[in-house]
Parts: sequence; C-alpha cells; structure tokens
Amino acid sequence: MKNPYPDKKQQRMAMLIDGDNAQPSLIIKLMAEAGRYGATTIRRIYGDWTTPQMNGWKECLNNHAIQPIQQFRYTVGKNATDSALIIDAMDLLHSELVDGFCIVSSDSDYTRLATRIREAGIFVMGIGQRKTPKPFVNACNVFIYTENLVDTIDDGKVAVADKTQESESDNSNGQEQQKLNPLPILKEAFSMAAGEDGWAHLGAMGNSLRQLDPAFDSRTFGYSQLIQLIKAHKESFTIRKEGDKGSTAVYVKRISRRRKKQPEKEKLEKKATKE
Repeated sequence: MKNPYPDKKQQRMAMLIDGDNAQPSLIIKLMAEAGRYGATTIRRIYGDWTTPQMNGWKECLNNHAIQPIQQFRYTVGKNATDSALIIDAMDLLHSELVDGFCIVSSDSDYTRLATRIREAGIFVMGIGQRKTPKPFVNACNVFIYTENLVDTIDDGKVAVADKTQESESDNSNGQEQQKLNPLPILKEAFSMAAGEDGWAHLGAMGNSLRQLDPAFDSRTFGYSQLIQLIKAHKESFTIRKEGDKGSTAVYVKRISRRRKKQPEKEKLEKKATKE
C-alpha cells in the first residue's frame, strides 16, 4: 500500500477540475495547492464547452496546459460532468499513472470517488468552497477551502473575505467554521502527537490535525502557518526550537494551569494550619 501522505517532490498528481463548480480566477492558486503534494502531471477540466458559463476557463487552459474534456448536458439543470470525471478518475487509478489525486469541486457527488481512492491507499485531496458538504470533505486526506486561497499580508495574517459574500452562502458549515474556536482541536491534536517527554513535533501535530479534520487550515482562523496560530494561543502552548538555521525542528508543549484557590478556601486552610 502506498503512503497516503506522499512526498511532494517525488509523487505524481492528477488534477481533475469540475468546471461547473470551480473558479477560473483561482487556477494559479489551485495548482499551487496541488503542487504542495506532488507534480501535477495530468490536468483535466470537465464541462459543457458549448455553454456561456465555461467561457471564463477558455483563456487559461493553454497557459496552464489543462486539457478540456467535453461533456454535453443531456438534462437541463443537471451537472453532467460528474460521471465523466469519475470514470476518468477510476481509469487513472487502475492504470497506476499517478500517486495522488486533486479533485476540484464543491459537489457531494464525488464523496464515494474520494472514498474509493483512499481505499486503494492513494492520496486524495479536495479543493472547494465552504459550502462543500462535510461527507466529501471528510472523504479526502486533505481538503482546502477556496476562501482561504487569498493573498497574505505583511503581518502573517490572511486577508478576510467580504462578510457580505459569506452571508449569501447557503451552507452552514462555513459559517460554523468561522465561529469555531481552534483551541479544542489544537489540544486534541497535541494529545495525539505528544511523546513521553510531553513535547510534540510541530509536523506530527499538523498530521494529527488533518486526521481529526481534513479541512483544518490555519488560514481559516487568520494565520498563514500553523506555528503562528499556536503562538497566538501562548496561554495554552509553548514552543521550543532545536537545531541550526539550516534545519530547525519545532516542538510544542501544553501549558498546564492549576486552578486558583478561592479566597475563602485559602483563609480556611491558613486558619487550620495555624491551629
């Protein structure tokens, strides 16, 4: 069985884009995210190229060597690209031409496909909007929300999307994630990654976070890196670095806080001690 978390320098990735559920303006960002996990040797986009809504994709296809796959809509209002993308993905899976998949869509119809790829021991990542149903998100090894693919600013935080656009979304998952406090899942991931000495390697903690929630992303909470998110919770975690500038290992440790005794209880204890 192949490693489900492939080495990005050696692995081959197939990027399969559902043109009806993706934004052409983010193509560079999409390719960059997939490039974190491997070289995208196969790039295909599926859609009905006779419809006006696909016009936005036509300009960037040649520039980024993306192969368009035509799929006519046999029923009005029905997304016909699902079956074509799924069939191609299964052909690629059995041909063993790639070591991982990147499915770009917000459609829950790809949930079983992602599950089947993972069952074969192959890495699969998803990229989609916050409205993506949770079953599809959890079926992937890694899932990236397109709302997080924004330019970073100088202080290391990420620009926040316009709240008016978020309010127009029908999905409650994204709204809940915005309000979510990252501290509970950070503590849970630390418990999974911590060693006997009470310290957890930052990389191991990152892997634990992905296991707990494939869609976990520090950018969701306003930080471009996990270490920055942890530093923002200095009341709960402390960080230690080892090694020289060339190869520095980062470790994280929980800060245990003892509950302060109540004033009345302290007075009673002091009185009992004097007696």
